[in-house]
Amino acid sequence: MKTWVIVSNATRARLYALEGRGQPLAELKDLVHPEARLKGEEIESDRPGRAFDSRGEQRHAMEPSTDPKHEEAMRFAREVVALLREGLHAHRFEQLCIMAPPQFMGLLREVMDAPLKRAVKGELVKDLTHEDTGRVAAEAWALL
Repeated sequence: MKTWVIVSNATRARLYALEGRGQPLAELKDLVHPEARLKGEEIESDRPGRAFDSRGEQRHAMEPSTDPKHEEAMRFAREVVALLREGLHAHRFEQLCIMAPPQFMGLLREVMDAPLKRAVKGELVKDLTHEDTGRVAAEAWALL
């Protein structure tokens, strides 16, 4: 059974194929999302809008309604899930292992559709994006 392993955080996602026990992981893709490393004020390049108080004539800056860093992480989660969904629909894998830190794992779960969720056979809530393929393979086999 062909397995894909996604190792991701808000700034990087590494996609591997796992063919069979004892076989090395084959890296399929390495996605980088440097925008998530920017500070909130660097993401928001425009000045905040201005608003008048309901009484009086004082003006003040409006706060953004969402956290720009969260929005960038969500954008990347959607990109990662789109890649996985495409692979599932093209029958490039039957089962999936996901390894991600808690906050990003939540974002991935939030944007996954039902068929992709059913393909998930194991999850590890840990950031392994900087680990070597041997460690990732060992963790993936432990999940299956």
